[in-house]
Amino acid sequence: MHNGKKNGRQASSPAPLPHHPWVDSYLQRLTVEKGLAENSLAAYGADLADFLHFLSESSLRLEDAGQDALFLYLVSLRGREMKSRSISRHLSALRGFFAWAVEEKLLPSNPAELLENPKLPRQLPEFLTREEVERMLALPDLSDRLGFRDRTMLELLYAAGLRVSELISLRPLDYDAQAGILRIFGKGAKERLVPIHATAQGFLSAWLASWRGLFAPRDEEVFLNRSGCSLTRQGVWKMIKRYAAEAGIRREISPHTLRHSFATHLLEGGADLRSVQMLLGHADISATEIYTHVQSGRLRAAHAKYHPRG
Repeated sequence: MHNGKKNGRQASSPAPLPHHPWVDSYLQRLTVEKGLAENSLAAYGADLADFLHFLSESSLRLEDAGQDALFLYLVSLRGREMKSRSISRHLSALRGFFAWAVEEKLLPSNPAELLENPKLPRQLPEFLTREEVERMLALPDLSDRLGFRDRTMLELLYAAGLRVSELISLRPLDYDAQAGILRIFGKGAKERLVPIHATAQGFLSAWLASWRGLFAPRDEEVFLNRSGCSLTRQGVWKMIKRYAAEAGIRREISPHTLRHSFATHLLEGGADLRSVQMLLGHADISATEIYTHVQSGRLRAAHAKYHPRG
């Protein structure tokens, strides 16, 4: 049993994160006006607390932090061998905070507006082949309440390109069975409507009508655990990992892999990028453009077939 000691010494409690009333007010605004998810809010808070810690160690005050202080902070981030994506996230948090401080007339100018993000490597999303998806979908035992639940969740993740947070927050009234449409609340509580195909409709309707009640629901969400409470992100992640292993998929995948597969297979089938953007709930089409890697083969084939000199 862990006794709180390490190498003969009493383990010390972690130092509390530094805070500042300006940062507290900014995070409160993000909560009230932006409707950020709890995980996103915690990430902003941690990044800003890290900056406050840097200022404290440098004997600087937030009120006096200028471009020089931000440059030194950027150097310190690089000195930790932090990945470019993490550095970009830290800088994004600072830009947003200082822009707010200027808007609130707490500062005369934004010292972070000239900060440049490091160049990010363009990573292609990991996705499953259609055959791999079919193998996973065929695995749950449909005679068992947990198996039927898992199959329904897998169907929806793939049929609607849902984020795992969107899946576990679904409520029965978010499903229009007559129209075959899901109402999804995505990042920043933005709402979108996503149609689902007949197979997914069949599983979801049967789950709500005949299976969900067997879990003695204690929460209002569509999908429940054995105790009748709403599922966690970790619970869905473990379910995906288990079925992927049973399907013989050896590479690392997550619930988001099914979202990537949804977008990739739509584009492979001829869907246009703007439609895929709307279905995924991307605010900026540049976030969707990463999936265009699947189109290159089809474009080359079309060019060879239809160009006069092909």
